[in-house]
Amino acid sequence: MALPRAILFDLDDTLIRAYAQPEEAWRRLLGSFAEPLDAPDAAAIERVRVAVMDEARTLWIDQVAAAKWRLDIPGARRLSTRRALARLGYDDEALADRIADAFTEMRRQEYRLYPDAHATVDALRQAGVKLALVTNGASATQRAKIERFDLAHRFEHIQIEGEFGQGKPELAVYRHALERLGCEAGDAWMVGDNYEWEVVAPQKLGMCGVWYDPFDAGVPATATARPTRIIKRLGELVE
Repeated sequence: MALPRAILFDLDDTLIRAYAQPEEAWRRLLGSFAEPLDAPDAAAIERVRVAVMDEARTLWIDQVAAAKWRLDIPGARRLSTRRALARLGYDDEALADRIADAFTEMRRQEYRLYPDAHATVDALRQAGVKLALVTNGASATQRAKIERFDLAHRFEHIQIEGEFGQGKPELAVYRHALERLGCEAGDAWMVGDNYEWEVVAPQKLGMCGVWYDPFDAGVPATATARPTRIIKRLGELVE
């Protein structure tokens, strides 16, 4: 595919690895709480992990609630962990909060820039492609990531849900970013890892939805739209 006039990039788990593969992360974290959880073996830890992740899915599936909690992910994690432990018979909200906060901090420490992120973005800029960074989440949290990974100067426009007032998949989000870049939807791509936000929604406007699938998960079985393109490395955009 020839390069477009503009590309909108997602941030979390597209340019930086932030929240991917939560199952493995929760197993590691909960293993460090085996004693206070009275979880003597891997099976006991797994029961807690399943409960925590089930409660998190229930929390996030409500789109109205999700729009609120995207601005307070640590708070959402505390709530789902409290609910999970209560479901398993633990009567200790303080322990639930300690676990949730420890997971939040572990994830923060483990944020990593994808190896080809800077090179890919810089090559696109040099090729004359207009670039925007469009991310959901709270302003302070996302700005800290952008600063930490030296991304700000690489984009003509940075749009954060907590600053703009709306988040993906609201169509106004993509329209505003395109307006700031001076580009029509038909001349732009959206690149990211979230199928609904980076494929389905932008395609409704006539954009190309480029799905980033670094772990080879495959198109979701419930998908109602096909991505314009699937990439497993960011560098594929310029190769």
